[in-house]
Formats: sequence, C-alpha cells, structure tokens
Amino acid sequence: MSKKSLPSPKLNALRLSGTLHPHPERVTDALFAQHDFFDPHDTLQVKYEMLRRVQIDHQSVRGTAAAFGCSRPTFYQAQAAFLAQGLAGLLPQKRGPHQAHKLGQEILSFVDQVRANEGPLSTPQLVERIRQKFDLVIHRRSLERALARRKKNAHSPPPLPRAPQPATKDLVAS
Repeated sequence: MSKKSLPSPKLNALRLSGTLHPHPERVTDALFAQHDFFDPHDTLQVKYEMLRRVQIDHQSVRGTAAAFGCSRPTFYQAQAAFLAQGLAGLLPQKRGPHQAHKLGQEILSFVDQVRANEGPLSTPQLVERIRQKFDLVIHRRSLERALARRKKNAHSPPPLPRAPQPATKDLVAS
C-alpha cells in the first residue's frame, strides 16, 4: 500500500486564502514550466503574469489567455478588476449575496416590537409573524443568524476607516 504525499504548506495556504488555482495543469506558459518561482497553483500570480504578458510583452490576448489556462472573457474581467482595484482586484471574490438582503432593519425592528409586546417567542413563531405581517417567507436559521449578527455588532467597536488605496494603472492600461 503506497503512502499518499501530504500537501505542501504553500498549497494549504493557497487553499485557505481562496487563491488555489482550480486547474494548474492548464497553465502552459513557458515561465511557469521553466522557473520554480512561478507557481501555476497560485491564481493571483497566474492572473498577474497573464496581464503583464499582454501589457508589457505585447502578446495577444487570445494566445496569452490560452497559455494561462483562461478564456478571453476571464482575461478581460481580470484586467478590469486590476485597473479598478489594483492587485487586490485579482483576488477571488465571494460569490452570492454579500449581506442579508431579506431581513432588513424594518423586519428586525418588527421582531423587537413583537418580543417587547408578547415576551420571548420561539424562532418558528417569529418566522410565522414575519410571514403574516410582511408576506415574506424566510428560513428559521436566517432569522437566527440575523439576530446573532445584530447582537454581535452591538457589542463590537465601529470599524476603523480605511485609507484610500492608490490606483495601479502602470501595468495594464487599455
């Protein structure tokens, strides 16, 4: 029975950060084949080098996208993200809704009002009251998460303001 090799610490770090390339075998660019510095498993590095190859080395978008295992639309999306946000734009973005979109402040205020008037109710009872009042069907866990999030945020200090980041347009200009 053969032993399976353990994943390297770098692969684990890439996986945890969400930057592990899903198909490193599709990256056929010569730099990634010839030099250990260039890692086809690193999505961020692959996208950056792809953009650099077109902008600095004046290679075609079609050929470069193919050599880096991407489609042309993926290249143009990466280019637009890089122009808008710099290197951070090349990081994978969270998919789906980025915040609770059904349970707004109006509904949570209604829950507070019902609890104040009628005492503690179970989550299914509150879900039913929301359905009756707002004609909105929500899952019990959605309400529980929204209430927990609001409670957590009430005890957290406000976030610090972020300094504006300089735009990085030197590398990829249209």
